[in-house]
Amino acid sequence: MDKTDFKKTLKHLYQPSAKDFALVEVPAMQFAMVDGTGNPNTAPAYMEAIQWLYGISYVLKFASKKECARDYVVPPLEAIWWAEDMNAFTAGDKDKWSWTAMIMQPDWITSGMFAAAVEKARGKLGEPPESLRLETLDEGLCVQIMHIGTYDAEGPTIARLHQAFIPQNGLTENGHHHEIYLSDPRRVAPEKLKTIIRQPVKRV
Repeated sequence: MDKTDFKKTLKHLYQPSAKDFALVEVPAMQFAMVDGTGNPNTAPAYMEAIQWLYGISYVLKFASKKECARDYVVPPLEAIWWAEDMNAFTAGDKDKWSWTAMIMQPDWITSGMFAAAVEKARGKLGEPPESLRLETLDEGLCVQIMHIGTYDAEGPTIARLHQAFIPQNGLTENGHHHEIYLSDPRRVAPEKLKTIIRQPVKRV
């Protein structure tokens, strides 16, 4: 059985340059999602969300092999970030951040398969987060770049994106800040972490 690796089949979405911003058209994709608020480094809700997202993603991977005869590499963790007062976001006041943590699910994963995966994971993880769901995200036109280094060092790149690239190219923001975490921080040195920074945009 062949194993699909979406980081390779969707290389233009998951392997951007670390030197230059790039415009990409992101197709509609479905994700397992959980919403929350608070500092991702300390909020129990964020830890619970990650545990559930990975838990059901692996249940779905094995269900896909059994029911659909299709195997794949579980896609990386992603998150959308924002704050009611965006000054709190740009200032790094993480306690006031809101987020949607998510993992992409292949388009052949059905709502029935997802519901069954939640029930199976419930036996090990307890009650799921109230916001846990399977939902389609359609971002369309986006600007993205690869950030290499610590999460806290993203600030200058984000500033260049919003203060220079977007306005200089006749664009405006059209959605929330999006990050894709390609590295496992438990196994990779902080200065070598790879994170895709993505911003949905539209032409002015």
